[in-house]
Amino acid sequence: MLAVSIFSPKEVAIRMMHRYILILLMAVLPWGMKALGEEPLRPVRSAYMLEGGSSHLLDTYLSPLKYTGWHTAFSYERVQAMKFSPEKWRQQLDLGIEVNNADNPARNASLLYGNLSAGWSMSRLWRLPYRLTLTVGGRGEGNLGAIYCNRNSNNPVALKADLNIGAVASIGWDVKLWRLPVGLRWQTSMPLLGVFFAPEYDELYYEIYLGNSHGLAHCGWPGNMFRWDNLVTADLGLGNTSLRLGFRSRIYSTEANHITTRTFSYSFVLGVVTDWLSVSPRRPLPDKGTKVEWAY
Repeated sequence: MLAVSIFSPKEVAIRMMHRYILILLMAVLPWGMKALGEEPLRPVRSAYMLEGGSSHLLDTYLSPLKYTGWHTAFSYERVQAMKFSPEKWRQQLDLGIEVNNADNPARNASLLYGNLSAGWSMSRLWRLPYRLTLTVGGRGEGNLGAIYCNRNSNNPVALKADLNIGAVASIGWDVKLWRLPVGLRWQTSMPLLGVFFAPEYDELYYEIYLGNSHGLAHCGWPGNMFRWDNLVTADLGLGNTSLRLGFRSRIYSTEANHITTRTFSYSFVLGVVTDWLSVSPRRPLPDKGTKVEWAY
C-alpha cells in the first residue's frame, strides 16, 4: 500500500529548509558560545608606593636662590590589559601626591611645595625573547600644586598647574633570584605638548583676582615646559603580593614671563603590588581553562 503525502511540494521544501537551518544553528551555536566564553580574563595590577628622598627647588617669582631639602610622596599605579586587544595593548592610571620642603643656603627661609597629579596612558605591548617586555604609547596628564615661601609677605605663594599630552615607555625583565621571582622594570614619561599657568613677573594674585587675566596660560613644549619622570623598580614575588623596591627621579622645569621654576627630586621607593580580578555576581565564574592576560 502506497503512502500518500498530505503536504504539497512547496510545504515539503519549506519543512526541509527549516530542518537544515535548525541543524546549522545546532552546529554553530556551541562554537559561538565557546568563542564568547574564551574572552580572556584581564587582572588588574595595583601598586601602592611611598617615596622619600631629596628635593631641589627654585622659583624666581618667590626668590632667586636655590633651596634644598627633603621630598616625600605617595602614588598609586593601576595597570590592565585593554578590552579591545588584550594581547597587545595596556592601559595605566597613575595618581600621586607629593610634598617637598627645602631651605635656602643661609637656612633662614624655606620653600614648601605640594603637588597633586593624575595621568592615564595607553601603550602597545611587545613580548620579546628572554622574558623581556617593551611598551610604547601616549599619555595624558594633569598637575595642580603650589610653592609657598615663609619669608615673603607680598608674594608668598606661586601657583603651579598644567595639562599635557606626551609619550610613555617601559622595558621589563622577569628573572629569578634563586627561587624568588623578580620583575625588573624601568618606565619613563615626558610631556610633549600642553598648557601651563604662569603670571607676569611681579604680578600679584590680587591683581588676577581683580580681573587682570591676560597672559596667564602658556603653550607648553619641552623648550619651555620640561617634565621627565623616571621610575626603576624591582618587584619581589612573595606569594599573592609583591614587595616593590625602587628609585624615582622627577624633573620639572618651566620658563615664562621671565619666571623660572625648577623642582627636582630623587627618592627611594617602597611599595606593595597586588594582582586582582573583579567578579560580577550577575555572571557565572570563569572556567579554570580561561586564558589570562596579565598586565605584564
